[in-house]
Amino acid sequence: MTNEDVKKALSKVTYPGFTKDIVTFGFVKDINIDGESVEVTVDITSSAPEVANQIKTEAEEELRRAGFKNVAINIKQPVMPRESSSRGKNIAPQIKNFLMVSSGKGGVGKSTTSVNIAISLAKKGLKVGLLDADIYGPNVPRMMGIEDIKPEVVGNKVLPIKAYGVEVMSMGSLMEEGQSLIWRGAMIMKAIEQFLRDIMWSDLDVLVIDMPPGTGDAQLTLAQSVPVTAGLTVTTPQTVSLDDSKRSLDMFKKLHIPIAGIIENMSGFIAPDTGKEYDIFGKGTTEPIAKEYDTKVIAEIPIEPAIREGGDGGKPISYFYPESESAKRYAKAADEIWDFIEEINKTGGVDNQAIQPTTPPGVSACSTGAGASHSHQGGGSCGCH
Repeated sequence: MTNEDVKKALSKVTYPGFTKDIVTFGFVKDINIDGESVEVTVDITSSAPEVANQIKTEAEEELRRAGFKNVAINIKQPVMPRESSSRGKNIAPQIKNFLMVSSGKGGVGKSTTSVNIAISLAKKGLKVGLLDADIYGPNVPRMMGIEDIKPEVVGNKVLPIKAYGVEVMSMGSLMEEGQSLIWRGAMIMKAIEQFLRDIMWSDLDVLVIDMPPGTGDAQLTLAQSVPVTAGLTVTTPQTVSLDDSKRSLDMFKKLHIPIAGIIENMSGFIAPDTGKEYDIFGKGTTEPIAKEYDTKVIAEIPIEPAIREGGDGGKPISYFYPESESAKRYAKAADEIWDFIEEINKTGGVDNQAIQPTTPPGVSACSTGAGASHSHQGGGSCGCH
């Protein structure tokens, strides 16, 4: 019996919650064969004991079927995630943590980032949701391969669609393809609240929220509706994008949202024929801004054809091409984001009480006419106190 025989047997063990096996995901690490005995180390990303037990049981069964009489499966896994310690208004209390993915402008790969970060977090064994709150440009259904699937309605609630181990909801799943939304700010604010309150999200470890570009009603409504555990800014290396990214980072500061970091997209180009990386749009230009806002660049994602193909074809690179350079960088970014979220909870969590609206019911929170610079100090144009 050889290592290949072991891997062939273990390729029949599906990682719980996914359709791929533990060998394809690269979780099988050490294999030691001694005659009819075999010892295997499986390093998984889930901290859930039920996941470890299922993998261990199925792996033992498959290896015995392959002819081994003595089988030892060593499961390595991270520690259990900490509960959220956040306070304040929360209209979706079954969700432990909220990750707001934002950008100062459109077209920088924010939805692609949200999709691949959500999948990478789910591969860690976390219960993950993905809310496409980009009302005007809901691209997540296509990227997740669910553009033709309509969600199920149970009573007055809507069940999220499940794809690649992630619970997903998007305005694109509720409207006809190509239909335009011509909405004022108040309607967007109401939609954000309904996405949080009226969707039957399960007890999630984290909800990744793909926000519309900019710093407007949607961002403020979200921050006032739930305590956002962490914010992630997406940018590209060009100066015009970086200028807008500063506004996104400044928004996090004013809304008291801890900044998990910045992801720089289009950071170099990987040639598919040679694998060589070229800095065609520049690279590393985000570092000075990260230092200015006391955060860091947690990933530089290159232009890689598989990212575009995966987005268009509903086959995210983090799921279908886990060995690609971009998938590895998304996975590393997800690790850093989750470590940051755990640290926030360990040190007291977040609190959105200071940004609750002070305007009367029915009055837009951003129509009081006061200067926006007062919004984080008291009684400003965003109705915060």
